[in-house]
Amino acid sequence: MSMRLYDTSRREVVAFEPGQLVTMYTCGITPYDATHIGHASTFLTYDVLQRRLIDLGHEIRCVRNVTDVDDPLFAKARQLGVHYLDLAAGEEARFERDMEALNALPVHSTPRASSAIPDIRGFIGMVLERGYAYTSGGSVYFDVSKFPSFGSVSHYSREQMIAFARERGGDVDNPAKRDPLDFVLWHPSADDEPSWEAMWGAGRPGWHIECSALALRELGETIDLHGGGSDLIFPHHECERAQSEAATGTPFVKHWMHVAMVFMDGAKMSKSLGNLVFVDALRREWDPRAIRLAILENTYRREWEWTSEAMPRARKRLDAWSTGTRPDASVLERVRERLDDDLDTPGAVSVIDEASALGLDVRDSANLLGVVL
Repeated sequence: MSMRLYDTSRREVVAFEPGQLVTMYTCGITPYDATHIGHASTFLTYDVLQRRLIDLGHEIRCVRNVTDVDDPLFAKARQLGVHYLDLAAGEEARFERDMEALNALPVHSTPRASSAIPDIRGFIGMVLERGYAYTSGGSVYFDVSKFPSFGSVSHYSREQMIAFARERGGDVDNPAKRDPLDFVLWHPSADDEPSWEAMWGAGRPGWHIECSALALRELGETIDLHGGGSDLIFPHHECERAQSEAATGTPFVKHWMHVAMVFMDGAKMSKSLGNLVFVDALRREWDPRAIRLAILENTYRREWEWTSEAMPRARKRLDAWSTGTRPDASVLERVRERLDDDLDTPGAVSVIDEASALGLDVRDSANLLGVVL
């Protein structure tokens, strides 16, 4: 039986059957603040997926970018009075410490957007050359009218797409654009922002084009699996797909996989609301293995609420898992079955709970979830 995963674009659970080498691209952090539980939930989901694929004999080439050319980073650096790259370097290092503490596997590469400016300029040139973009007001915009399947990742209506674009920095009311859904590939920089020369004018790349250029550079034209938080489905991943396929003429992604948001106090964890639980703060009080368990007891597909009971419950579970001694190979096989069924980590945790209650040795099963006993 093959692994089956939900595909956002196809809107169903389908067989995931890559070749021996699996190429994955997961949208990484914009490094302007600490890692919170929502971030950790996303990256640990893909970490467990990689562990099971390795367990199946695959080689993984996972790329997780760092968005160090983006509005939120510049705004925070401006607020703190520091250089944006200094802020990015410090927060990226803190993120890496958190991931290491949570026992996340090292990824193949973590390229920064700022490392790809020549690639981005070349990519935009391809999109323009193929007639999918236009210049206006010193910026370059993707023309969604030239890409009839725009919307096929999210399946949102035009009204929904405009609403999400407005909410997520899409600048829908910009009169320089032919259509509110057209999105920027390159635009002029503010006076205190980095700027690079380009044939269509000095400036900096838009957010979406950065990931397309990095994915092409690091993994090639077509990726086996592309992931990120569900808030990236639109506009980020929708726009990524459109511009990538416009540039190369080949399918960009075989399987789209998204992780649901984590809530706290009834609302999605967000910096604007301040309802955040930071991983580095939790690590000062709790075993990182328990933090990992507190996340993995929830399914990646549905939104879930972080509560004060999560860590004591995870600590108790970790202690229980550490007591079993009797070997039983069937436990690991049952855990594998749960992971192959749309990465059912809550089901896998329940299998291990039952086995540990019977006094069975669950070390191999826990290890497949990245929890070393």
